[in-house]
Amino acid sequence: MALRLASIVEALGGEFHGDADLQIERLAPLESATPQELSFLSHPKYQSQLKASRAGCVIVAPLMRELALARGPCIVVDQPYLYFAHVTQLWKQRHPGPVRPRIHSSAVIDPDALVDPQASVGALCVVERGARVGAFTTIMSRVTIGEGCTVGERCLIHPGVVIGADGFGFAPNAGAWEKIEQLGAVRIGNDVEIGANTCIDRGALQDTVIGDGVKLDNLIQIGHNVQVGAHTAMAGCVGVAGSAVIGAHCTIGGGAIVLGHLTLADHVNISAASVVTRSIAKPGHYTGMFPIDDNAAWEKNAATLKQLHSLRERIRVLESTRGKPEEQA
Repeated sequence: MALRLASIVEALGGEFHGDADLQIERLAPLESATPQELSFLSHPKYQSQLKASRAGCVIVAPLMRELALARGPCIVVDQPYLYFAHVTQLWKQRHPGPVRPRIHSSAVIDPDALVDPQASVGALCVVERGARVGAFTTIMSRVTIGEGCTVGERCLIHPGVVIGADGFGFAPNAGAWEKIEQLGAVRIGNDVEIGANTCIDRGALQDTVIGDGVKLDNLIQIGHNVQVGAHTAMAGCVGVAGSAVIGAHCTIGGGAIVLGHLTLADHVNISAASVVTRSIAKPGHYTGMFPIDDNAAWEKNAATLKQLHSLRERIRVLESTRGKPEEQA
């Protein structure tokens, strides 16, 4: 079912230029959009794609207004990417999928679990004893919510997520490992989205806590007793080791690692593939990685890095015997 451009602007606002009766059949990227599709320009560096785009209408920022008008119909807004997000929400509202049972017949829900009447549970899910699922939360297929864990309202949990498996806790005993029973749970706030096959371990003693509005991508590992502050977002394959505390409004790039027992302040941004080895007390953008290179060159550079400590000590000795360069000057 197509949407008239006028109905989109009426619902979401924006400065519109063009044919209000144009029927939009799909949302699409700039480079592949057709005259029946709506797209957006989120960054000026892609303006060459805007010039060449065949999209029926493009959402742009005021800075791109004249360029967009020269091309054709457009909607001018202060935040094109956010506006496009709202368009996707509107599109889904106007194109609902087939009606499904609130609780799939194959789901297993313990009699002592509490699932709000306005929540939905998909196929082959397991909700264990004492677990609680809040209103308007959607649990998709093959999700497991462990014993005593709680999920807030309006959450979206994608297929394969495991909430409340045991954390990785073992004590050494005469060359073997003795299991430390994980006695805590997992508490997830409201408006949280958790991507496919992400695992959130239950706490050893205290609960693992995921704050309101947190967004977790696919294949993320959250260790036991971790605390994640409100509205923090993590990209795919991030690993957070046990007892780390991550502040609110942080972002952690794909493949990054946060070591255990560290604390990250609010508004900390970690680059992809970084390894966070120390606590970070100040907001900002942090990167910790070794740049990719030809393997032979990388090995030589890595070997040099291993010598930095001894080189530093040699320099200290030289400075102490000859005087520092600034002293000589």
